[in-house]
Amino acid sequence: MLNISHYKIIAIGKIKKKWIQEGIEMYLKRLPYFEIIEIKDNNKSKEEHTIKEVISKNEILVTLNENGQSFTSKQLATKLLNFHNQNITFVIGGASGLSPSLNKLASWQLSLSPLTFPHELARLLLIEQLYRAKTITQGGPYHKE
Repeated sequence: MLNISHYKIIAIGKIKKKWIQEGIEMYLKRLPYFEIIEIKDNNKSKEEHTIKEVISKNEILVTLNENGQSFTSKQLATKLLNFHNQNITFVIGGASGLSPSLNKLASWQLSLSPLTFPHELARLLLIEQLYRAKTITQGGPYHKE
């Protein structure tokens, strides 16, 4: 069982596409203790300042970027299990990405793929993978071998 007390996503920009918002809402219904904080698009410096104001010292910070670690779904589930009972905050940048200093603050960096995705789609993909990780650790039927 995935024993994470709280997930948070800090994302630059708003979801504008209805189908992406509907997908996110579907997974959020399945993931208790989940929070999404949207930050207005701005320059990297202002975005970083706002993100730092929102994160707490007791959180595990994970930034998403193309240079981060790539995992299979099972590997990600195992990695998340290693942080049981801790709060994990994922940060998704906007069109210009995240500042290097913010990436350095992260406990680890995650790559969803070597491909680049719009921030809206990256958010949906991340939430789906967090839900998948939960079902993998609980032995649910969602994830097929």
